[in-house]
Amino acid sequence: MPTWEEYKTTARERGALALELYVVDTTPVKGPPELQATLPDHLAYQKELEAAGKLFLAGPVSDATGEQMMGSGHIIYRASSMEEAKALADGDPMHANGVREYTLRKWLVNEGSPSFSTALSDKRVTLS
Repeated sequence: MPTWEEYKTTARERGALALELYVVDTTPVKGPPELQATLPDHLAYQKELEAAGKLFLAGPVSDATGEQMMGSGHIIYRASSMEEAKALADGDPMHANGVREYTLRKWLVNEGSPSFSTALSDKRVTLS
């Protein structure tokens, strides 16, 4: 098995993007009252990270059926290292207050085709 750096180098050599991001899988360990109480601080923290260019994407995920919200979510950070990404995740009020726990992994983005449309006069951006 190649190391992470070897794989990233090989991906770039074959023309892949090899954009390194950090993925947080966050799951609740406390009940809905604690989640709701911490939510405003969590959202404010996410907004700060977004403004600083550290938050790439974030949001809740469903259960395996796609029908129920379970309080779990994904957060994707732009960071310079695993240590920086861990500090960002640790700083999230949900994690800092023990309301959620998380796992953190590197993600090497190689393929895909995100689409954006903009309407500058309306200050509107649509992601599809």
